[in-house]
Amino acid sequence: MTAPTAPSVRRLRSTARAMVPSPEPESWLDVETGDADFPEAARTFFPYTAFDGLDLTPRVLHAQAVERLEEGYQGRLTDPRITAHLRARYDVVSLLNRHADPEELEAALAVLRPGGHLLVESPDDPRPELESRGCTVISTTRRSAHVPDRLTARLPGTLPPRVSGPLTSTARALDHALALLLAGTRFAKTYRVIARKEPTAPQALPPAAQHR
Repeated sequence: MTAPTAPSVRRLRSTARAMVPSPEPESWLDVETGDADFPEAARTFFPYTAFDGLDLTPRVLHAQAVERLEEGYQGRLTDPRITAHLRARYDVVSLLNRHADPEELEAALAVLRPGGHLLVESPDDPRPELESRGCTVISTTRRSAHVPDRLTARLPGTLPPRVSGPLTSTARALDHALALLLAGTRFAKTYRVIARKEPTAPQALPPAAQHR
């Protein structure tokens, strides 16, 4: 596992620091966590928090194996089986570097405890979707976007080491080049929103249940 570069660590810690004014959470789920770089950085400020991670790739299972995560889950947050299994389990859910998909926001609220916080970084403004679901927006800032490991995250986890090694190195280099190209463009701005799930808000249903 390649460690994040120093600028990435600073950026990840800056994101985690935004949650410092809130009480230290007991449990935190990071969605599309990859190698769990964000939970590793956030642990600087929240040493007693149990961090879990969710990702489409087997990287999340490796992150659990090397103890960067308490629990690692492979799949999508919008999968009804995952939503039901994790329902109302977390004090914080982080959705970083992603579009504010209404279905995913609904699923995130389903696994969040009443009174818990949702940390969103998105090129879209997630506030209308969150407020329509009874959430209270605590803070909103605009910042330079962090370009995630888009290519690296899409590499199949079943490739043999002699193939996956060179491919991973190439994908990481391309991801880094993409981040540099987007810096300073209109794509390099993102919303950082912290919202609280009010105890009186209607309980979010798993996506499958909404269509019954």
